[in-house]
Amino acid sequence: MNSNTKKYIQMLAQGNASANELASSLHVSEPQTVPIIYIGAGTCGYGAGAKKTKDTVEEYLRQRNISATVTEVGCIGICSAEPIVDIKLPGKNRISFGNITADKVSDLLNEVFAGNIPQQHLLGQFKEEHANEWANIPDLFEHPFFKKQKRIVLQNCGKISPTDIDEYIKKGGYSAFIKALTMKPVDVITCIEKSGLRGRGGGGFPTGTKWRLAYNTQADQKYIICNADEGDPGAFMDRAVIEGDPHRLLEGLAIGAYAIGATVAYIYIRAEYPLAIQRLKKAIEQAHEYGLLGQNILNKKIHLHIKIKMGAGAFVCGEETALMHSIEGYRGMPSPRPPFPTEKGLFGKPTVINNVETFANVPSIINNGWEWFSSMGTEKSKGTKVFALSGNVKTTGLIEIPMGTTIREIIYDIAGGIKNNKKFKAVQIGGPSGGCITEANLNIPIDYENLLSVGAMMGSGGLVVMDENTCMVDVAKFFMDFIQRESCGKCIPCREGTRRMLEILQNITTKPIADDSNKALERLKGIIQLEKLAKVIKDTSLCGLGQSAPNPVLSTLRYFREEYEAHIYERKCPANVCTELRKFRIDIEKCTGCGICLKKCPTSAIIGNKKSPHFINENKCIGCGSCKEACKFEAIEMI
Repeated sequence: MNSNTKKYIQMLAQGNASANELASSLHVSEPQTVPIIYIGAGTCGYGAGAKKTKDTVEEYLRQRNISATVTEVGCIGICSAEPIVDIKLPGKNRISFGNITADKVSDLLNEVFAGNIPQQHLLGQFKEEHANEWANIPDLFEHPFFKKQKRIVLQNCGKISPTDIDEYIKKGGYSAFIKALTMKPVDVITCIEKSGLRGRGGGGFPTGTKWRLAYNTQADQKYIICNADEGDPGAFMDRAVIEGDPHRLLEGLAIGAYAIGATVAYIYIRAEYPLAIQRLKKAIEQAHEYGLLGQNILNKKIHLHIKIKMGAGAFVCGEETALMHSIEGYRGMPSPRPPFPTEKGLFGKPTVINNVETFANVPSIINNGWEWFSSMGTEKSKGTKVFALSGNVKTTGLIEIPMGTTIREIIYDIAGGIKNNKKFKAVQIGGPSGGCITEANLNIPIDYENLLSVGAMMGSGGLVVMDENTCMVDVAKFFMDFIQRESCGKCIPCREGTRRMLEILQNITTKPIADDSNKALERLKGIIQLEKLAKVIKDTSLCGLGQSAPNPVLSTLRYFREEYEAHIYERKCPANVCTELRKFRIDIEKCTGCGICLKKCPTSAIIGNKKSPHFINENKCIGCGSCKEACKFEAIEMI
């Protein structure tokens, strides 16, 4: 425990100094004397080789007897540039470098320690108050990826050590919690209400309204839950926030608990996030040591105990009633509402449930005021939104943009456009419960209402970009397969309806059986039944996950019906993605009869004599493309 930081917390709690004054004095009282090397060590960084990079950095320093500090930080957001290494020399700004694999470490450190800045992997420099700028080095946050972002939730991610509470406090951490403790709980709730903060988990319910409902419900025990069960394919926002800045989540959760009168909080997080869980446990321990959690917090007679509940990866446990059942030790299955959790939730007591991003917004709102937050965004959607940007774009990663930013700005300005300069086709937003947005709607400003108007939804924030080579029927099949497997099975519309929708999609993307007229009729009827089934599932499913399950199919049918028709009537996949509908032909003018394709074919669909042209039996061909890959003479083409 740092004595200076401990003193800072006590002075702040007593109202003897402002957060800015004390944070500034901490920086001045602890001058940097040795180089600091920061390694981007989120899950994405480790996946790109950050562990080897860190080991190589430490070996470099050891061999040369150089005194320096090596610090792990979370992901700053630009995942496609991992492993990221930042270097801060005493008295100078911190400089960031991307794609620094282990083999590049020595050259990089040699140059920087000699006072030279290599341009090849340079991302930019961090502008800092108490440090000198590097000449002719751009500001990191002027980089195209960061320039249009507004970082509130992500403001510390990639900058500070997630396992060091002192660093969080130096950035003003826990000052919002201490400020909230000087306010009446109802005033804290009013501040959140007026800010316009809406739940970032998908539905967009007003956060302050939810807190007030729980506050107004009388009970001997209340609970508050953070939903970190991030189950959408392509979503990694909550994981990155917890890995990079866990104390921010804890602070927002503590403020929420104080506001509604909860003394016990749960963080429900999937067990597949081991790094996030590890850093979260460490942060909770540190907050206890500093008197910010536990009994009689800061001598204010306020109590809060935070417990971590690890989920087993069931997608349905992202639904709040199923999540509460899981915490209680039961199978995670939704319950009808009302009663709502704010009236009768966990263990039958009033309960508030918000997700990671929602709680991470709270400290900034309390510190800066509701007017500050409300000034950002659109009329009905205030503040910023974090998105996990993946798919066929040049720069992937985690972004935070003001509400009202257009899809076009995200794809072409922040992400740098479509990879390999291919044509944009669609973007899937909101995960399995969301929908796709086409080129016609690229200029739509992002907010809850606008997305719903075009058949999509905000969801938790997964944003997957697809190019011209994507089959939208295959995309719908992927999401429907995911939803069908993750259905809890409690209600028939979701359990059986999604199964039937998946069967129809599998049928129209499967190789047709020759001379089977009944099968052809089934394929034709399937496209009609899809929309009818979707309406029944939406209208009669028990929970929100079931009600939104048909969205990917309805969205792709709405904008890409011609692709469905091509699969049914022409028995062809326009994007040549559905392998069973692909057809190959051997050009007899180019074929030398070498026999390589014949040997590679897994179904013996190729026939022919040696040194004579070969042929493909279409009835046996499964469209795998092994023959085309093996042919050295480019004699096999897709038709």
